[in-house]
Amino acid sequence: MKIFQVLAFAFFLMMASFSFGQSRVEPWTASQIMEPSLLAWQIKNPSKGLPLIINIGPDATIKGSVDIGPASEKENIDKLKSLLAKQKKTKEIVIYCGCCPFEKCSNIRPAFELLNKMGFKNQKVLGIKKNIKVNWIDMNYPVN
Repeated sequence: MKIFQVLAFAFFLMMASFSFGQSRVEPWTASQIMEPSLLAWQIKNPSKGLPLIINIGPDATIKGSVDIGPASEKENIDKLKSLLAKQKKTKEIVIYCGCCPFEKCSNIRPAFELLNKMGFKNQKVLGIKKNIKVNWIDMNYPVN
């Protein structure tokens, strides 16, 4: 009986490590991740038009961005939905949070999923690798 318990426990550990090792399927593709330097360039050179830049985190730091607030909160998702309802489905939209790396952010996914659900075709997530200070402010990119 003891060997069965040991084998069962080993199987459980193996399955747990397998499931933790699986990467989640993100609502965006690799081509929908925008480098901060590209967005900064667009803001500094607006001759071809600017994307709609939406902050879905705690603070609208990026110059010209619309502050929605943390998208992990339902009332802010509702605000985002109202803002998006006024936009063409082909409008270039960039969302960002900046409180932490975007891979770990609890605000990015609900906002991006809403963009997908509403049928937008040109949405991107700002690829903030660490946080808004390191990847935007410290780079001397345009701020509000």
